[in-house]
Amino acid sequence: MSGRETKPASWDTGTPTRVSIPQRVMSAAALDRLPLNGEETVLHVGCGTGEVTEALLAKLPEGRAIAVDGSPSMVEKAKERLPEDRVEVICCDLTELEMDGVADHAFSNAVFHWVDDHDRLFAGLFRAIRPGGLLVAQCGGEGNIAEIVTALETVRKEAPWQEELAGFTAPWNFAGPDETTRRLEAAGFTEVECSLEKRAARPKDPRAFLQNSGLGPVRARLTPEMFNAFSDRMMEAMGQPETFQYVRLNIKARRP
Repeated sequence: MSGRETKPASWDTGTPTRVSIPQRVMSAAALDRLPLNGEETVLHVGCGTGEVTEALLAKLPEGRAIAVDGSPSMVEKAKERLPEDRVEVICCDLTELEMDGVADHAFSNAVFHWVDDHDRLFAGLFRAIRPGGLLVAQCGGEGNIAEIVTALETVRKEAPWQEELAGFTAPWNFAGPDETTRRLEAAGFTEVECSLEKRAARPKDPRAFLQNSGLGPVRARLTPEMFNAFSDRMMEAMGQPETFQYVRLNIKARRP
């Protein structure tokens, strides 16, 4: 595959990591920005286990969805969850989409920041959307989870984790609105609207939330015991936070 997959290889499909309660709220807000009459075909980019796809389908009583994700395990969960007569579920690296005019619109939530190559991503989405259709998305933007990124860079160099995490780099691509606008326009989109929005996540279990969201990329590199100790040290380094600060990149663009 070219580019990074749309999730860490160690993502636990048994835990609602992508669709935690704070992220459900954010996905609902993003969905509200997609105008629908209920009869469309919508491409859901980065469907995960299909929970957000279900919310999308509720807005498409006479329509259907094409759900795509780069993780085979996520796709299997989505296939189990979603009605096959209304949803086509596809496993594909999001930078390698080979779809021509398959959808009236495209939607994505909390996914684009896992993709290295936004130029290829947007070019593929442009081809997939029919003329006149919209791309509506939300993802981590410039400055997102800054306290986690800073603490991770420090703690990963400490004993006993420095050897296992040698060479580790944060996998996120938190882009800003200006560069994203340029890339979308270069792909052919018009009426581009990109903006940053600050949001706070207040999970009931901050440590579990940190483990299953911000530390997902670290899990595969450590034993369960080391990962738990690493999580404790991260919480300590951040001052035992009860709130996590998000910066979301809101995207809306049209294929002319």
